[in-house]
Amino acid sequence: MIERELTRRHFFSRTSTGLGAAALAALLPDSMRAAGGLPGFPNHKATAKRVIYLFQSGGPSQIELFDHKPKLRELAGSELPDSIRRGQRLTGMSATQSTFPCVPSRFSMKQHGESGAWIGETLPHLAKIADKLTFIKSMHTQAINHDPAVTFFQTGGQIAGRPSIGSWLQYGLGSESEDLPGFVVMISPGQGGGGQPLYDRLWGSGFLPTRFQGVKFRSVGDPVLFLKNPAGFTGADRRRYLDALSEVNQIKLAEYGDPEIATRIAQYEMAFRMQTSVPELTDLSKEPESTFALYGEDARKPGTYAANCLLARRLAERGVRFIQLFHRDWDHHGGLMKGLPGRSKDTDQASAALVTDLARRGMLDDTLVVWGGEFGRTVYCQGRLTESEYGRDHHPRCFTVWMAGGGIQPGISHGVTDEFSYNVVENPVDVHDLHATILHCLGIDHLRLTFKYQGRHFRLTDVHGKVVRPVLAA
Repeated sequence: MIERELTRRHFFSRTSTGLGAAALAALLPDSMRAAGGLPGFPNHKATAKRVIYLFQSGGPSQIELFDHKPKLRELAGSELPDSIRRGQRLTGMSATQSTFPCVPSRFSMKQHGESGAWIGETLPHLAKIADKLTFIKSMHTQAINHDPAVTFFQTGGQIAGRPSIGSWLQYGLGSESEDLPGFVVMISPGQGGGGQPLYDRLWGSGFLPTRFQGVKFRSVGDPVLFLKNPAGFTGADRRRYLDALSEVNQIKLAEYGDPEIATRIAQYEMAFRMQTSVPELTDLSKEPESTFALYGEDARKPGTYAANCLLARRLAERGVRFIQLFHRDWDHHGGLMKGLPGRSKDTDQASAALVTDLARRGMLDDTLVVWGGEFGRTVYCQGRLTESEYGRDHHPRCFTVWMAGGGIQPGISHGVTDEFSYNVVENPVDVHDLHATILHCLGIDHLRLTFKYQGRHFRLTDVHGKVVRPVLAA
């Protein structure tokens, strides 16, 4: 190509000195950081090194599980007062209903531990560790439908395209593990077989370099594709191949300065190391029988929530920064009498076992565990209310999440809802506040973790968020 045929874009992409280098110098410091994270982070003393986020996709009902409302028994079948609903918008599932009858939980709820935490009867294992947990009962969100609501919890925005929380943490703090990704995702379907779809963008890096995106471990076959060498291709062959490929990529990196080339180099090397680290991670043969007694027999079955909880502990031991488990099928518009006990059975023992296991190993102090869904459920019945069956619609105005370890004060409940579990009446906590609190536990001031994109400095909490200090241990 002769000089007069060079386009302006091609000229700047190929220029390694002068204006091209000046432009790249402004871009590369933040986008090509080493695995150690950004300078100055953490920017205050951290109480947690890592996060295990147990995301219950579909919207678990706070009324059946954690938010005890005894007066509802007196109001069973009565119309939800307009003064409580306050003109709240409805989903398409209940917008055509002519009546909104209140329905109390058909399951019992009791206080447990010295803390007196209210926990529903479908969560007997969680009840045994009540004093290790902190319940935030005043969570609320902006989204009323699943996809924007789940996206909001993962990225701080309802519209797809922003980095996920795990990507932000990798970007700011880097990874403690040399042989495993810093951000791992696992999905379990729930034995009900349904549930809303979950998209890979939920653990994507958005506008951050792609090396910060989460790596999904599969439940069938190899946990990560292409870890095994092809027949006739040895480990030494792969090493020579990667060295040659790296040389070519380094030449292109020097020529173009594209941070995605640096990502490619780093990911090839990580994949090479994962050929050894992932099989060792997922080999549970050396776990004692006491482990399976703790987590339950489902922990022996790849892809179950229990197996993923056990793998989460093993990933945490190996320095993975952010571990996210998604469990599906909590969306009980109908059939709640059968569906909610089923999802509770899927998750109760393993969730409690994970917290217990971390505590026994001395890891709970620096591991933050978070449990919750994208919203709660309505006090009124969706569809027909009968003696044997009922359902609940989506409810963004109040719901419950719980946290444990990692600098969180155990054995307390924060926030209060009204007698209908419909509106927050004390200490509201929104999604941005929860994100700010998680980052704070990891030593990050959420106002300072930013990335410049399209002329604006973005952050996980957007222009919102405050740390929920009453739930912190110190």
